[in-house]
Order: sequence, then C-alpha cells, then structure tokens
Amino acid sequence: MKTFLKYFGGILLFLIALALPLTIGQGSFSWQDLFVKQTPMMREIIWNIRLPRIMFAFLVGASLSLVGAAFQVLLRNELATPYTLGISSGGALGAVIAIKTGLVIYVLGFSSSVVFSIVGSLITIGIIFMIARERYEISTFTLLLAGVTIGLFFSAMILFIHYLADFTETYRMIRWLMGALDVVGWRYPLAVSLIFIPVFVYLFLNASAFNLLLSGSEIARSRGVDVRSLQKWSFIASSVLVGTCVSMAGPIGFIGLIVPHVVRLLFGPDHRKLFVLVIFAGGLFLVWADTIARTIIAPAELPVGIITSLIGGPFFIYLLVRNKVQG
Repeated sequence: MKTFLKYFGGILLFLIALALPLTIGQGSFSWQDLFVKQTPMMREIIWNIRLPRIMFAFLVGASLSLVGAAFQVLLRNELATPYTLGISSGGALGAVIAIKTGLVIYVLGFSSSVVFSIVGSLITIGIIFMIARERYEISTFTLLLAGVTIGLFFSAMILFIHYLADFTETYRMIRWLMGALDVVGWRYPLAVSLIFIPVFVYLFLNASAFNLLLSGSEIARSRGVDVRSLQKWSFIASSVLVGTCVSMAGPIGFIGLIVPHVVRLLFGPDHRKLFVLVIFAGGLFLVWADTIARTIIAPAELPVGIITSLIGGPFFIYLLVRNKVQG
C-alpha cells in the first residue's frame, strides 16, 4: 500500500507540474477557465499553441536527458553530453548551412534543415569514432577530447557562416541557436516522438548491459556484452535523436548534463530506473525553463537556451571542481 501511494503521489505531482504551465503566460487562465468556461479562442490557444509547446518542450528535454544519461555511462564520464561531445554543434552546423545556402525546403510542413541537422550530427559522431577507435573498444578519453575539439571547430564554422550571411539570415540563425520552442500545432511534437520512442526502447532494452558497463568494459565483455557494438549503435541512435531535436529547437545546452546527474544522485545508478526517470525529470525541467523564458520579461520572450545555460554553466563548474577535489 505504501509503495502504491508513493507511485500515485509521484504521478499526481508530475501531472500537476506538467499541466500548470498551461495556465501561465499572456492571457493567463484559471483552472475553472480551462475545464469549464472554455471559449473558442481559449481552445485555440490551449490546443494549438500552449499544449503543443509544452509537449514539444517535454519531448526535447526528455530526449536530451536520455542521451546524456547514456553517454555518461558509455564513456564513464559524468561530463559527457551531446553538447560537450560536439554532436549538438554538428547538428547546428548542418542546419545553419541549410539556412545560408537557401536549401530550406518544406515538405509536409517539415523543413529540410531537419535532414541537414541529422546528417551533421552523424558526421560528427563518425569523425569522433574514427579518431577514438581502438582494437576492441572506443577510447573514452580520446573520444571526449576529440568531441570537444570538433565542437569548437564547428562553432568557429558557424561564426564564419554568420559573418558571410546577410542581416535576415543572421537574425534567423542567432535566434535559432539560442534555443526556441515556440511551435504552433502538433507537427514538431509528433516528429520528435517518432524518433524518441524507438531510441528509448533500444536503450531501455539494453539497460542491463549499461549496468554492467558501470563495472568497466572488461567485466561487461566477460559477461557477454558486445561493448563496441553497444557503443556504436547507442551513439548512432542518440545522434539521430539529438540531430532531430537540434534542427527543431536549436542546440539547447546542459540538460543532458544536469538532469542525469541529479537523478542518479537521488535514485541510484540502475539504468532500468534511470532511463525512465530522466525522461520525466528532463521533460519537466525544460517545460519549466521554457515557462520562465516566456514569462520573465513578458510580453517579450527569452530564448530558452539562455535559461538552461544560466543554470547549467554553474553546475558544470561545480562538477569540474568536485572532480578535481576527489581526484
């Protein structure tokens, strides 16, 4: 009974925390307005603007947190995220190239920059793999170093393209690179969910292998885990998911660093639980970061990437200092 109440209470708090942003913002609504006194305009705002935006933020936050949790155990380094490995920068470069070259074509409501961003993320992870490849597995130190270096190089390429772009292109690039979740309708949430679900299923089905990796790759290999294959396919699947999120929401940083670390501290390192919990925690984190971003200077909106960076930057420094003290 106690376990049931604990789970029931957790689910109830989660649903309230997810639904509360519906009532916050320009033209705020009460709960009575939401469920009893809905007008046609209110229904339009809720069902085509606020709810899709909340679900989009939740899916992007869940995706980045899930990938961060996987990377941290694959590389046995709590600083490993799509952001620090340069995968987000690769996806961003692909999308920026599409914007600059005018190759942004809309098919069924989706921009071709999604494809460019996914390709950029996959090229990035391919380059990193070639640099870090060893005989039986991937060198985690070399992979991290290569990721940071390639991320810096791609960031320089993005700045170079900014310099060549005209004012309109530059504004679009900068606004997008700061992170934007202001979607209308359900196309983007559905698109992210189509990639997110199979990636989550793959990682969750391999949760036991991830648990064995915590003891080291040699022990995992002795227990029958194909470490190199797990690394390769996890990185490829995660890169596709990151590329999809980056192309639609911009390179939102630090979520994959903060959320898995906090969840691991609170609930332990068992990835059968961790992969599920980081989804809910990461989704809620980005939903509320976006809620703050769109209300703190209302009626204007801050890019959500500013909020996550203001929180994540100090947290990253804390991890560096803690590792130095422990080392």
